[in-house]
Amino acid sequence: MFALPMSDGLFPGKDFMMVKRWTQSDIPPQRGRHILITGANRGLGFEVASALAASGADLTLGVRSLPAGEAARARILAGSPGARIDLLVVDLASLASVRSFADIVAGDPRPIDVLINNAAAILAPEGRSADGFETHMAVNHFSPFVLTRALLPRLEAGPAGRIVNMSSNGHKLTRTFALDDLDFERTQYAPMEAYCRSKLAALLFTQALNRRLRADGARTIAVAAHPGYSNTNPHLGSVGIRITTWLLAQQANMGALPALYAACAPEVEADAYIGPGGLAELRGYPAPARRSALAQDVELAEAFWRISEQRTGSY
Repeated sequence: MFALPMSDGLFPGKDFMMVKRWTQSDIPPQRGRHILITGANRGLGFEVASALAASGADLTLGVRSLPAGEAARARILAGSPGARIDLLVVDLASLASVRSFADIVAGDPRPIDVLINNAAAILAPEGRSADGFETHMAVNHFSPFVLTRALLPRLEAGPAGRIVNMSSNGHKLTRTFALDDLDFERTQYAPMEAYCRSKLAALLFTQALNRRLRADGARTIAVAAHPGYSNTNPHLGSVGIRITTWLLAQQANMGALPALYAACAPEVEADAYIGPGGLAELRGYPAPARRSALAQDVELAEAFWRISEQRTGSY
């Protein structure tokens, strides 16, 4: 093992222990641990779920479509026949659905050891959720915000709960974060900008949540991860983007490694941010990732937390 200094984030100055070329074979045994993953029926979520099932974890998968979830569970069980995998339907474009989902999960007597907020809207056309939020911000932030807070008692019921919020290298492309224009009512809508803002939101949420967990003396910590440039949505974007993805993107099993490390590595500390360690964090094995200046802005994170409470009615 070797230490890399964390030069940014909520806890600067601490050494972050990192295993060189950490792979799925390095996942510690997860038997007896209960892990909840949203958006686990395809892409990175499916890769993460498959690896955790193989390591012995009990899984609860939040899926938007039960048939798609059943198909994913069958594929996972083909590789890990003894895995315990529960399926629950949740539509992250609806806070009512999220709250119903959370109520069901909260009724399970098992603690939640890890919550992985993986499901995401990516390059969606302009639209609104059932609650009137811009689609990316609804699915990628407001719903995880509500779900996470609802499930904190179940995370605290275990010995050391962990929340993994999924961000993106793209968060660095966002130059401004206007809290009074989260729905693109004053500026022209652009799918990539909407996506990148929502992934900046994940990092702001993570740091503000950690401050509250620490102030409350909680055992649970929140961390973040991003997959780099992973070939999980090859059909999205312009022709040029699709060709670039085909030529340069790493495979989904590699893109899943940062989330797996963030979820399972015992040395991960609160507010860690993990991504691929290769050039520009586009590909490679897990390593500390860099945040933009906006993602480290404490005042912005606190103001965004208050707005998130107001807009979701979660206090």
